[in-house]
Amino acid sequence: MSASELRGRIADRTARVAVIGCGYVGLPLLMAFAEAGYRVVGVDVDERKVSELRAGRSYIMDVTDDALRSQLAAGRFDATTDFDVLRSADVIFVAVPTPFDRAKQPDLTFVRAAAEHIAPRLRSGQLIILESTTYPGTTDEVLRPILESGGLAAGKDFLLAFSPERIDPGNRTFRIANTSKVVGGIDEASTSVAKLVLEQVITQGKVHAVSSARAAELAKLLENTFRAVNIALVNELAMLCDRMDIDIWEVIDAAATKPYGFMAFYPGPGVGGHCIPVDPYYLSWKAREYDFHTKFIELAAETNLGMPFFTVARVRRLLGDHDLPLRGARILTLGASFKKDIDDARNSSAIRVMEILLHEGARIEYHDPFVERITLNGALYGGEPRGVTLRSVPLDAARVAGADCVVVLVGHSGVDYAMVRANAKLVFDAVNATGGRSGAAHVERL
Repeated sequence: MSASELRGRIADRTARVAVIGCGYVGLPLLMAFAEAGYRVVGVDVDERKVSELRAGRSYIMDVTDDALRSQLAAGRFDATTDFDVLRSADVIFVAVPTPFDRAKQPDLTFVRAAAEHIAPRLRSGQLIILESTTYPGTTDEVLRPILESGGLAAGKDFLLAFSPERIDPGNRTFRIANTSKVVGGIDEASTSVAKLVLEQVITQGKVHAVSSARAAELAKLLENTFRAVNIALVNELAMLCDRMDIDIWEVIDAAATKPYGFMAFYPGPGVGGHCIPVDPYYLSWKAREYDFHTKFIELAAETNLGMPFFTVARVRRLLGDHDLPLRGARILTLGASFKKDIDDARNSSAIRVMEILLHEGARIEYHDPFVERITLNGALYGGEPRGVTLRSVPLDAARVAGADCVVVLVGHSGVDYAMVRANAKLVFDAVNATGGRSGAAHVERL
C-alpha cells in the first residue's frame, strides 16, 4: 500500500489502528480513534488488563466503563496479548513506558520490546508512530534499525514518525480532542501522513509538524523540563523562606498578581508522575554524548529530589518542637498519588516521603481515596529495596486524633481538611491544602 492509499484509508475511516501499550496514554488514544469511527485494537502483555478491557471494565479514570462498553458493542474496539494482530493494522502507535533505572539512566526496554514485536510482522504501507517520551534520536537510532531488521526500509516501504503524548491524567478540561500535538517523521511523507491521522482525533486543537523526529522528541523534553525547572525554583525558594520565616504561599500569590511575565508554580514534597521526574534525566544523559553537561537542568532535578527529605526534616522539627521524636511517632499521611484527584501513583513524591519516614522509624498509615494500596520499596542510604505494602485506611476523627502528626502530601479535593485541623494534634501541610494563612498553632505549612 502506498502513502496515498494509506491517506485514503485514513480519510474514509477504513484504516485499522493498533496501539501497543494500554496504559494511561494508550487506552485514551484507542478510545479517541474508536469514537472517531476507526476499528482499533490495543495490544498489551498484561493479560489482566486485556481481560478487563474485553469485559468492558476500565482501570483508568479518564476512560469510563460506559464509553468502553459502547465501543465494544459497536465492534470498533478490541484488546489482545497477541501481537499478530499488528499484521492487519495500517497505523501502529507505540505507547509504552520509558522509565529510568536506579542510576537515573534511560531504560528503553519496553520501546525495544515493542519494536521487536512489530519487526517480524511489519508489512509495506504501514505507519509506525512512537508516542513514548524519550531522548532525541530514539526514533532514528533505536526504533528504526529494529524495524528495518526484517528487510523493509523506513521511508520507502513503511512510514515512521514520533509524536509525543500529551496526556494529563485527571484533566477534565484538556483531553485528546482539544490538546494540540507535535509530530515529526523520518521524512516528509512520514510526517505528512502521521499529521493526517492525528488530525482525525485532534479536532479542536492543532497538529504541529516539525522537521524531524529528533525535533519532536526534544520538544517534549523541553515541555516537561520547563516545568521541572520552575518547580525546582519555587521549591528552593520554599526552603529559603523557611530560613527567613516568610510565607512562600503568600509570596507566590503576590507575584501572581502581575498580569504579564510571570507564571505561578507551587512548591511541594517533590515531583512525581510519568514525565517531570524522568524527562530531565533523559535529556541530560543524551547531552553527555555531545560532551555537554546540562548543569541548569541537573541542578533543578537535584533540588526536586531533595524535597522529600526536606519535608521529612520539617516533620521532624515540628514533632521536636512538641517534645516528640520522629522514631516511633504515629504518622498519618494524606495522599499517595502523584497529584490531586487521580489514582496514578507513578514516581509519587508522597510515597517517597513515606519511605523516608519509615526508614527513620516512624509508624506509617496513609489515606488516599483513589489509591487503595502502595508498596514502599525505595532503598535509602545504600542497600537493596525492601517491600512494605500498605493499604489506605479510612479517614475519621478518631484516626486523625490518634496520630502524633498528620502530614498532608496530596491535596485531594474530597478530603475534609476542616475535620483534620479540628482533631489532629499536629498537622504538617506540604501542599497548602488546609487553606488560609491564619492557621492554628498546631498547623504548619511547607
